[in-house]
Amino acid sequence: MNIKFRLILMNFMQFFIWGAWLLTIGAYWFQNKGWSGAQFGAIFSTMGISAIFMPALTGIIADRFINAEKLYGILHILGALTLSSLPLVKDPTTFFWVILLNMIFYMPTLSLSITVAYAALKGSNKDVVIDYPPIRIWGTIGFIAALWVVSLSHNETSVNQFYIASAVALALGIYSFTLPKCPPLLSKVSNKSFVNLLGLNAFALFKIPKFAIFFAFSLLLGAALQLTNAYGDTFIHDFKNVPAYQDLIAVKYPAIIMSISQVSETLFILAIPFFLRKFGIKYVMLFSMLAWVLRFGLFAFSNPAGGLWMIILSCIVYGMAFDFFNISGSLFVETQTTPEIRGSAQGLFMMMVNGFGALFGSFTSGVIIDKFFTMADHTKNWQGIWLCFAAYALVIAIIFPFVFRYKHNAALEHAIQHA
Repeated sequence: MNIKFRLILMNFMQFFIWGAWLLTIGAYWFQNKGWSGAQFGAIFSTMGISAIFMPALTGIIADRFINAEKLYGILHILGALTLSSLPLVKDPTTFFWVILLNMIFYMPTLSLSITVAYAALKGSNKDVVIDYPPIRIWGTIGFIAALWVVSLSHNETSVNQFYIASAVALALGIYSFTLPKCPPLLSKVSNKSFVNLLGLNAFALFKIPKFAIFFAFSLLLGAALQLTNAYGDTFIHDFKNVPAYQDLIAVKYPAIIMSISQVSETLFILAIPFFLRKFGIKYVMLFSMLAWVLRFGLFAFSNPAGGLWMIILSCIVYGMAFDFFNISGSLFVETQTTPEIRGSAQGLFMMMVNGFGALFGSFTSGVIIDKFFTMADHTKNWQGIWLCFAAYALVIAIIFPFVFRYKHNAALEHAIQHA
């Protein structure tokens, strides 16, 4: 089987698992179980909590002790078991702990899938900058496919969404053991210092200015991602309280409107090689930050009637905002680090974006919205919220080009020239 097709299948199933429940778990929580909103808020914190330590930890394990593709498969099998047990949970507290356990297994597979894909492509003499984005696009397609499967089968409020995700996770776990071998390279290193033995070498990257700055901005951009995930759908839902808007299609089906963001991802992933060749990796990252400014700014002045085009354009811009930093960031880590620490370095990147970044964005935005943008009648000043978020992204974009200074190494320069 062609290596690209095998990696496409891996990415498709990777994100199908997440898409099968991530956007519909709220409907299951409120409409099926009738549990409280306050308790539901803790569910999405499980992604940030698990992403803080698990990607880096499993990256160390993959670099030092076990083949990355085998660890990847084991984690998905364990995730399948936890997903299949969620329908048995009868109280929200237990549900939190089970979903946290599931995310502990799932979150590190995001960075491990990149490690496995890059190793397989390099082993087949492929160029990761050219060949990876068209493969990764199928992950987004898998996410969209999962939404359609769950919706069309009328399982948005049913326990079946977890069974569907579990079945695909089990299939991917088994399939992973057939992927090209990605052995730990640190086991071959002759230096047997305490740091090497524990596989903590990647943390030394924080001592290098360009990496310290890169990881800091990864955290800040991770916060921006959390802002749009947490409040985008709720923002459109709130228009139902305005009589002039409540019967509009966008208000009745906000998830359909927001799904444009995932479609946009597929297009911008394909554009990454062109932008890397034309502008270089630093400016591709900068474009991502400016896209976040536009994403939030368009929301600030939009509405589901005459301003619907702004909401749609904001969803389109999301593709650039999300992909340009996440994909180019992973390529930066891959080409700027040695093969011996590739897994743990990708884990650190994931930890900063989806771990500390997500928690920072979630908790800080909650405090700011409650203190400055929530009215006495508990309604929200959405224009003020989005303008505040846009200002946050703009400050990041202004600072970034002045503090992130580096020179391409040979691997990155070669990759960009041939993109």
